[in-house]
Amino acid sequence: MANQLWIKKPLDKLMAESSDEGNQLKRTLSATSLVALGIGAIIGAGLFSLTGIAAAEHAGPAVTISFVLAAFGCAFAGLCYAEFASMIPIAGSAYTYSYATMGEFVAWIIGWDLVLEYALGAATVAVSWSRYLLEFLSGFGIHLPVELVCSPFEVVKLSDGTVVEGGLINLPAILIVGLLSLLLIRGTQGSALMNNVLVIVKILVVLVFIALGWSHIDPVNYTPYIPENTGSYGHFGWSGIARGAAVVFFAFIGFDAVSTAAQEAKNPQRDMPIGILGSLIICTILYVLFAHVMTGLVNYTEFVNDAKPAATAFAKTGYDFLQTGLILAILAGYTSVMLVMLLGQSRVFYTMSKDGLLPPFFSVIHKKYHTPWKTNLFFLVFVSLFAGFVPVSDLGHMVSIGTLFAFCLVCAGVWLMRIRMPHLHRAFKTPLVPFVPIMGIGICVYLMSSLPLESWYRLALWLALGLAIYFLYGKKHSKLNQEDN
Repeated sequence: MANQLWIKKPLDKLMAESSDEGNQLKRTLSATSLVALGIGAIIGAGLFSLTGIAAAEHAGPAVTISFVLAAFGCAFAGLCYAEFASMIPIAGSAYTYSYATMGEFVAWIIGWDLVLEYALGAATVAVSWSRYLLEFLSGFGIHLPVELVCSPFEVVKLSDGTVVEGGLINLPAILIVGLLSLLLIRGTQGSALMNNVLVIVKILVVLVFIALGWSHIDPVNYTPYIPENTGSYGHFGWSGIARGAAVVFFAFIGFDAVSTAAQEAKNPQRDMPIGILGSLIICTILYVLFAHVMTGLVNYTEFVNDAKPAATAFAKTGYDFLQTGLILAILAGYTSVMLVMLLGQSRVFYTMSKDGLLPPFFSVIHKKYHTPWKTNLFFLVFVSLFAGFVPVSDLGHMVSIGTLFAFCLVCAGVWLMRIRMPHLHRAFKTPLVPFVPIMGIGICVYLMSSLPLESWYRLALWLALGLAIYFLYGKKHSKLNQEDN
């Protein structure tokens, strides 16, 4: 029975399933296209929201160093992720790759862990989206009741400077999650053109913020650059920089979109490292400059409980006529990120259900729209509950620790597969194995260790719930196990 935990999904079966669905992929993506894909997926709520939280509560102006530390972890993990993806000659998530290379049990853990990355990631973005919406509406003199714009468990700074200690529900966050989930049920997907437009808009927002804000920087706000530790781990000092890196790690989770496109790259051996490292380097430079300007415009202490720090900082520039356009562009970018996250989560659960690891409910296809509509409805409720009632900082911590854990498994998996399956064809090979996987694991574990203890408790509880579902349902109904018996 123990061997059933490690049963692998045959590669020829994956190829057959791909062929049945008519999903043969063409190698059309250049290195430039992959870099653009990475930038579009990376720039989002992590930059426009969590940067302020990391600066105010952990790193101060040295949040710029936090971004560099997080980027190093992503670089090592990204190189491993690219090889992991290229070993399987079809498109898919880390769940699919691990099912074929490391077995069902590891695949379940990664698939379950992806809920933290996608579903709670969408909830995090929704909360930040709500804050920027309030700032946008306030520009037109529209102010929603405070009880309806924040959860009961958070302290929020509104656009007029008012501090609200707990409301009833974050209604705007719930509404945007519901709207996008219903759009996904109808099969709405962003076209390549629309994605490219949004990439350009996001980059322009960051560049405009940096360019216009630079001349208004007050050097006094950088003193001290690394605030003295308060005596508690993670609250300023070097430990604060490390915890800040773990918090802003959320800002980099989109980079794996590049590695999942390995089978569509024209020249994977050359283009994949360019796409991954190129997008990481460009985004890290933009992030560091953005954070430097933001903490130079406003003292980092003013970002406490502020989920819209970019708008708060930009208000100091005096370019009031651009404020509305800036916020509108951020809202558009957030919307596309949420759509992608909700879409990705529904596809993961759909695949796990098709494999028998989750109930058939999650793989029911709508007769008219041809989408996994019941899965979309389930996550409409699930994500809405978190978006409506959980503070953005707690959500960010949960997403970061879940993603870091998944990256550790990916790095370990690549190292393991080099030993167990050295002759398996790889369109891209991670350099310097085992050094790169070990560094990836080491940095990710270090960042995980810097997160609050509560984050570890939540991860343990989440994994325990997942293991209970697997052993009570998934293992018994696994189609591969049934075929094997």
